[in-house]
Amino acid sequence: MSDRLSAADVTKVARLARLDLGADELERMTAQLAGMLEHFADVDALDLSAVEPMTQPFPLVNVMRPDVVQPGLDRDEVLAMAPAAEDGRFRVPPIVGLEG
Repeated sequence: MSDRLSAADVTKVARLARLDLGADELERMTAQLAGMLEHFADVDALDLSAVEPMTQPFPLVNVMRPDVVQPGLDRDEVLAMAPAAEDGRFRVPPIVGLEG
């Protein structure tokens, strides 16, 4: 087990996360989290002064199509196919206040 992480620390985090860990799970989670912290310490120890910071490992390319205005459907034609229309809009049944 790591000197950085105790079973009491893992118990506290588990309680905050509302996790109920058994004794064997607590031991396993403590060992796994300690291993992760040791790995993070190894990464922190690396000399990265010559490495330029980046936000993405690969260059991003915009894959969206260009925004081109195209003619839409005729309002009167669409409303003529609707089950109900009123004042140039679709008429739909009310849903608020209905009792089922």
